[in-house]
Amino acid sequence: MKTLPALTETQFRLTAAAVFVAVLPHLLRLPWLIALPVLVLFALCWLQRWRGGTRPPAWIKLPLVLLFPILIIFHYGNLFGREPGSALACAMLALKLLETDNRRDARAAICFSAFVLMSALLFDNSLWITALLCAALALLLAALRALESPRTAWRRDLRAGALALAGALPLALCAFVFFPRLAAPLWGAPTDTIARTGLGERMAPGTMQELLIDDSPAFRVVFDGATPPREELYWRGPVLWNFDGSAWTRPEWLAAPQHDGTQVRVRGPRVGYEVTLEPSERHWLLALDVPLLAPAGAVRGADMSLVSRTRIDAATRYRMVSAPNYELDPVLSPLHRRLALQLPPGFDPRARALAQRWRDEFKGDPGLIVRAALDMIGAQFTYTLNAPLLGRDSVDDFLFETKRGFCEHFSSAFTFLMRAAGIPARVVTGYQGGYFNPIGNYWVVRQSDAHAWSEVWLEGRGWVRVDPTAAVSPQRVQFGARAAAGASVPWYQADWLMAMRNQLDLVNRFWNDAVIQFNALRQQSLLTPFGIVRADYPQLMLAMLVAGSLLLGFFAWWVMRAPRRAGDALDAAYARLCRKLARAGTVRDPADGPVTLAARVAARWPARGDAQDLITQYVSLRYACALPAPERIQTFTRAVAALRLPAATPLAAQSS
Repeated sequence: MKTLPALTETQFRLTAAAVFVAVLPHLLRLPWLIALPVLVLFALCWLQRWRGGTRPPAWIKLPLVLLFPILIIFHYGNLFGREPGSALACAMLALKLLETDNRRDARAAICFSAFVLMSALLFDNSLWITALLCAALALLLAALRALESPRTAWRRDLRAGALALAGALPLALCAFVFFPRLAAPLWGAPTDTIARTGLGERMAPGTMQELLIDDSPAFRVVFDGATPPREELYWRGPVLWNFDGSAWTRPEWLAAPQHDGTQVRVRGPRVGYEVTLEPSERHWLLALDVPLLAPAGAVRGADMSLVSRTRIDAATRYRMVSAPNYELDPVLSPLHRRLALQLPPGFDPRARALAQRWRDEFKGDPGLIVRAALDMIGAQFTYTLNAPLLGRDSVDDFLFETKRGFCEHFSSAFTFLMRAAGIPARVVTGYQGGYFNPIGNYWVVRQSDAHAWSEVWLEGRGWVRVDPTAAVSPQRVQFGARAAAGASVPWYQADWLMAMRNQLDLVNRFWNDAVIQFNALRQQSLLTPFGIVRADYPQLMLAMLVAGSLLLGFFAWWVMRAPRRAGDALDAAYARLCRKLARAGTVRDPADGPVTLAARVAARWPARGDAQDLITQYVSLRYACALPAPERIQTFTRAVAALRLPAATPLAAQSS
């Protein structure tokens, strides 16, 4: 059996680097139970190479092959889906590197690395992650090029890999634009149960803190006309009705469509806008306060919250119309009244007593009770993200002990007080405010803009929004979450950093519009300027062939027009040597071969053998072997560059 040549040190390093950069995007989100063994495998690969590069025996590899599926099933529950599937691919790729010691294994590892690298786009297809993956792909191409020669320079391979990637990008763009795409993929990956950061159906003290320190965009909004004031930008999400003493939740049956337009009395103009929602892997759609319609594929519940029939796994765009001024449910149904007054027995007796005292003092007047609660919160409480932990009676602890918290603490306590005083109330979660990008003329709302407020039902007015957070921290509503955070999150105070992020978001929006949301419908309208209203598959294929042919023709013309040096690197060095000899007075005749030239050099400078030795080296490299080693050519080139000869006198130049 023929033994395959072993990898050189440079080849192994580039192969290992290619495998590592392919696994790296996944390592950042894999659980430590899987990420740590994968990192240990990389360390073992380097140790194995340092100790001689022998393959590990089967009694070591077989347990490792069985270990990773067991760990993945233990953590995820199965081997199918994006999360467990990518984890298994990363583990198997690291195991493949452990036995990679020849070119065939290295090529297999690099090709599999390309698959693992591109699978990272299943989790994040933003502009920045795509740019990083392209840089990693250039490294993979450099590793493949390094396998073509046992003697290679890694810098030259990296440069060649980057150039190869740059040359392929125009053709890839042509295929992306014109290759016919389906409205839905041919296959579907099982969905995973791990959700991204976003609003949920449960709110307890501390559950929104992760959102409030998350600077990633939640959605973007483009208004048709004038934008409402910032303090009126309340983006409705899940509405929470049930309280069990520790957390607020939402009844499932409220997601059923029970409202029509007659139950919302619009006062004033309507507001039209377009929302681009980032993937959250949840079902909630965001709308400005009270939506007057439900987008396609969604329903509007009895509490005016919007619920998508499918999970938001990709950037989703929808049009909305909302009413900033409205009268919602002027007549409250008995079922909703009972639900909006429900309180768990045996919890928070001090808060109940306070609410009863207000009710007796103000003779049950809802307006005076609401004002009393807001005055107390504004005078005695502090807004901070570093809220102390609360005990079993969380509302009592917050109202009478800690008196420090953020929006979910205030909305929870206020809603509890209203219900205890006999006023129907509920908690609304969503977002408040946003940042207006004047360059792109749109609003970006970040996860850190997450907010919770209350709605109380008042006779003759219906549901009325009351934001107790605005009573203690007006700047939270007027200037945004960053202004209200204060010293709780110091990096929020870096205005220049936030301004730079908001400006860079314009690039992200362009990427979302031009790439991520480029679907079959938009593709079919590409040929509209050429008179084709709806392009079918043959027309798109023809357009792709024409555009691809033009690109290939342009590349061919560019390559052919570029001046080419005669010969290879060895001939280029020999030509430089001949030019130096000519300047010194020994001009090579076009019919002279290297041996004849060496004789003339020996006759001209009998005391100097360096020039003659260089010509002898050239003869040996050019005619004594079919493919000289790159290192010998580099040595010859450097020796020619270092050669110094005296300048020729006019008389010597004439005699030569």
